[in-house]
Amino acid sequence: MFAIVEAAGWPIWFLIFASIIATGLITERLIYLRSSRIAPSGLLDEVVKELKQRGVSEGMLAKLAKHSPLGCIFAAGLKNIKSTPEIMKESIEEAGRATSHDLEHFLTTLGTIASISPLLGLFGTVVGMIEIFGAQTAAGNSPAILAHGISVALYNTAFGLIVAIPSMIFYRHFRAKADSLTIEMEQQAIKLVEIVHGQRKG
Repeated sequence: MFAIVEAAGWPIWFLIFASIIATGLITERLIYLRSSRIAPSGLLDEVVKELKQRGVSEGMLAKLAKHSPLGCIFAAGLKNIKSTPEIMKESIEEAGRATSHDLEHFLTTLGTIASISPLLGLFGTVVGMIEIFGAQTAAGNSPAILAHGISVALYNTAFGLIVAIPSMIFYRHFRAKADSLTIEMEQQAIKLVEIVHGQRKG
């Protein structure tokens, strides 16, 4: 591995740094963006059951807010349970916007890495080509310098694509996952409002 890095020259270090960051972000988002963590399937039923049995309390709201992002949205709505459905929905929408922002956390960075990695590879390619042409003028077509220049050019191009392709795949996946979870939480929250105000049976 070190021999490849050495053959690729100093431009490869930018791509190695980008790949480390991308790997960390992908791992973090894989752990965080799980349906069971963001929007547990049975939470709405549990909240409705507790509402019927005990009603809203400060302890219940605090527990909900710490439970999950969906629980945090439910808690924001239930704080205004005595208000009109419109006010309750507004408070839910505000909490939902903040939660949606958290779901998309780090995705801009991951998308940027996916976009610039081929450019960093191209930069390494250009550096390698400069070394090749420099070898022709200054060193009289030295085979060793020519080989090194070609290595720099090809390794950087390849590594740039190796970093960019998975990063773009996961970026698209996480964006779709975040949108899906946001819609799911919105639907659950609307159901809660309708149940609370008697517009839907629990």
